Amino acid sequence: MKWAVISVNFSLLIYMFMPINSKDESVGKKNPNRLTKILPDASHLDTLLDLSHKNICCLHVDDFRLFTKLSILNLSHNQIEEFEFEVFQFNTALEQLDLSHNKLTIIRCNSLHLIKNLKTLNLSYNNFATMYICKEISLLSKLEYLGLSAVQIQKLDFINIAHRELRYVFLGIENLQEYEVGSLQLLNTSKLHITLPIYLQSPFLLHDALNTSTTLEISQITCDAYFCDYPTSALSKINKHSKVSTLILSNITMPWNEMSNVLQAVWRSSVQHLYIYTYTLVHEFVYKQKDFSNGSLKSLVIDHVIQKVFFFTPPHPLNIFSEMLVENFTFSNADITHLFCPPWPSIFRTLNLSKNRITHEIFKECDNLTALELLNLQSNRLQKISKVISMTSTMKSLKYLDLSQNIIDYDQTEKCNWTESLVFLNLSENRITTEVFACLPINVQILDLSMNQITSVSKGLEHLTFLRELNLASNHLKDIPDCHLMSRNLRVLNVDDNGIYSPSVAFYQSCQYIKTLSAGRNPFQCNCELREFTHIEKMTPGKLSGWPDSYRCKYPEDFKGVLLKDFYVFEISCNIYILLGIVLGILLVVLAIIIFSCKYFDLPWYIRMLFLWIRTKHRVKNINKHELEKGKRFHAFISYSEEDSEWVKNVLIPNLEKSDGSIKLCHHEKHFIPGKTIVENIILCVEQSFKSIFVLSPNFIQSKWCHYELHFAQHALFGKNFYNLILILLDPIPQYLIPNKYTRLKAIMKQRTYLEWPKERGKHALFWANLREAIGVNLTSDEEEDIDWDFKGAITPV
Repeated sequence: MKWAVISVNFSLLIYMFMPINSKDESVGKKNPNRLTKILPDASHLDTLLDLSHKNICCLHVDDFRLFTKLSILNLSHNQIEEFEFEVFQFNTALEQLDLSHNKLTIIRCNSLHLIKNLKTLNLSYNNFATMYICKEISLLSKLEYLGLSAVQIQKLDFINIAHRELRYVFLGIENLQEYEVGSLQLLNTSKLHITLPIYLQSPFLLHDALNTSTTLEISQITCDAYFCDYPTSALSKINKHSKVSTLILSNITMPWNEMSNVLQAVWRSSVQHLYIYTYTLVHEFVYKQKDFSNGSLKSLVIDHVIQKVFFFTPPHPLNIFSEMLVENFTFSNADITHLFCPPWPSIFRTLNLSKNRITHEIFKECDNLTALELLNLQSNRLQKISKVISMTSTMKSLKYLDLSQNIIDYDQTEKCNWTESLVFLNLSENRITTEVFACLPINVQILDLSMNQITSVSKGLEHLTFLRELNLASNHLKDIPDCHLMSRNLRVLNVDDNGIYSPSVAFYQSCQYIKTLSAGRNPFQCNCELREFTHIEKMTPGKLSGWPDSYRCKYPEDFKGVLLKDFYVFEISCNIYILLGIVLGILLVVLAIIIFSCKYFDLPWYIRMLFLWIRTKHRVKNINKHELEKGKRFHAFISYSEEDSEWVKNVLIPNLEKSDGSIKLCHHEKHFIPGKTIVENIILCVEQSFKSIFVLSPNFIQSKWCHYELHFAQHALFGKNFYNLILILLDPIPQYLIPNKYTRLKAIMKQRTYLEWPKERGKHALFWANLREAIGVNLTSDEEEDIDWDFKGAITPV
């Protein structure tokens, strides 16, 4: 009968792997465009493609033509019934292929060599009648993971991979109905994962599994409340000669009594590491004494316990864990409130009790955990540091303590006598404030205080001379701590996600010995003070962890979101000394230009002449023309010394009295009236002229008649409008040569309100323009009549 079954299955196997003669028979021919509607556009860039849960039923040879770089493909949870590896002829880089949870009954392997780089192939949870493996699979030299499923398992099913050493084999055989003894032992794998059949309860399956690989995972162990013989009796057969050393039991449902029997069986077997994941406790929860004093088990992990039984009869069933002589014990996510102190000195080295409801009552006055090195109490209900210290004070070998995700706070009145062996302390995600720095283990090397309520770092850290790593992320710090307050052995500092906006200068000066600084995701204010911080990465590449993506400006608004590495501000706007140097430099350059202009271009003279011209224009504008023109016949009366007559006659008069007659001058040689005294003629000329021009020179000061003329002009003109007085400085006159009686002249000379005759020829045009503008008065038509007086006999002043 057995050979008949083998014959039928072998014929079916040959039929399933029979090659396709025509491409028209491709599974994709039914709907060639079905898959193209859901494939992404950027096919040439995709290395990972997730097409699970897409209701795909057919694949065409051209569906993945454009995905030449495809490395990972997930086609699980679809409706595929038949499959041929020829669809991947353009995907030679494919490494992971998941076809699980489909409706596959036939797979053709004649094109399997096209994807010879395949490392993972999952064919589990399909509708295969037998667990066949085609001979072409031997071509996949890199294959590490293989997932399979079938209704029947026989020895010949694994014959084609018996010589291959695989890393992981998964058998999803919930629907298994027939198993031939010894079939699994043909597998050569480091880890075997089996989901137990629902209907088949063959002890041979588990027996073979226990002797197939060094790591065995058994899933879906479900026991009736009163009947659990199949799994427990099979597991009880395990012994010291079994091959398995790491046993994983996942998704288990059974009473506590049966679980204790499994633990007892494993305790004296070849198993060194036992992992129990997702254990549902049903029916009863009672203590049953077992002998756990002598066994091979080194580590026991029980993670995620679902309790459906809440009552027990003392003693507490969890006492069996305290009685175990095992080095590493984990009992996490189990909702327990207590674990008992071992009744004798324990060999526990690692104790993980995370994600429970443990309070400070745990291990109260317990002296039998002297070998414990690691204690994990993460995510429990611890409240006071003093209680934790009291609980751990007798653990003389404790090095690593995790108290994160509790509700711990610190009262300054509490005692802080930590065990001296502690080198790692995790107090993250508690209610810790700044005061905690006065209560820390003296020999701690790695300290995690992240996600608390710390606002600053106090001097307490300077006593932690062995501190190497400090995590202060997600607190309320406003600045990077001053490293003068910390140990000089500190090498790693984390201040991510705080309120640091502008690191102080003290940080740069005191924290040179820190090798790694993590200060990302802070609200940095990008200004001049921040420039030194951005230079850290330039000076010591790699020192800033998370650089540059985690370091962005938040203030001011114009720079919000800008990476610190892209923030730039001009040196001149930050360095006051550079700014002062530039300003002073500019002033010096301007001053040098002014000095050069004054020396080589006589700039002051041009400026003074321009000033006089502007003042003259302003004066003329404000003069009452009718009053000014009354009785006037000349534009100006000229007074000069006889020694300067050559310049007056040959230069001054010809340039002012031109042929157009625009300016008429009263000149004593031409217009003094014979018969009148010199004084009368001077007075008459002054009164009949709009202005009086005095040609000043040292000779002018020495002339007696010039004194008269200036005296009359001073009284006649200055009394009414002294702006009618025009002074021309022909030659420089020292102040001491001017007589004291000419006080008004001295004042005018001191104010430099005169026209200075330039020696340079290029300046003459401007001089004449200013002088004409100063005279600038128009005579009336009567006054402009040409009077041909002959003053040949006029008296010439001496």
